[in-house]
Amino acid sequence: MTLEKLKVIFEEVLDIDPGTVGEETYVIRDLNAESIDLLELAVHVNEKFRINADDQAMFLRQLRSHTGEARIRGRYPHLREGREKEIMLDLEGGPVLKVSDLVDYIDHSLAAGR
Repeated sequence: MTLEKLKVIFEEVLDIDPGTVGEETYVIRDLNAESIDLLELAVHVNEKFRINADDQAMFLRQLRSHTGEARIRGRYPHLREGREKEIMLDLEGGPVLKVSDLVDYIDHSLAAGR
C-alpha cells in the first residue's frame, strides 16, 4: 500500500509513469529527482501519509558523514536489514537512495506514530 501511494506521488511530482517505479529504483540516479523535487516529495509524503517527515532521515542526507555500517544503522534505523552493507558497497556509484528506503521510512514513521 505504501509503495502504491508513493508511485502516485512520484507521478505527481516528477511527471513520470508510475509503472516505471519499483522498490529497487534509485530516486536520484534513475528518476532524476533534484533537490527541489525532494522537497516537494517530502511535502506530499507529509500530506498523504499524515506523518511529520524528517527529510534528513527520509532522504538519507548526510549519509557520507555516517559511513560505516553501525553508524548508518544508528542514524537510519528505518533501513531494512542488510541495507547498510549494500549502501557501503554502492557509495561510489552515486546517490544511494532507493524507493524502498522511502517505503521503509514511511512505514517506520507510521508504526512509531510520528
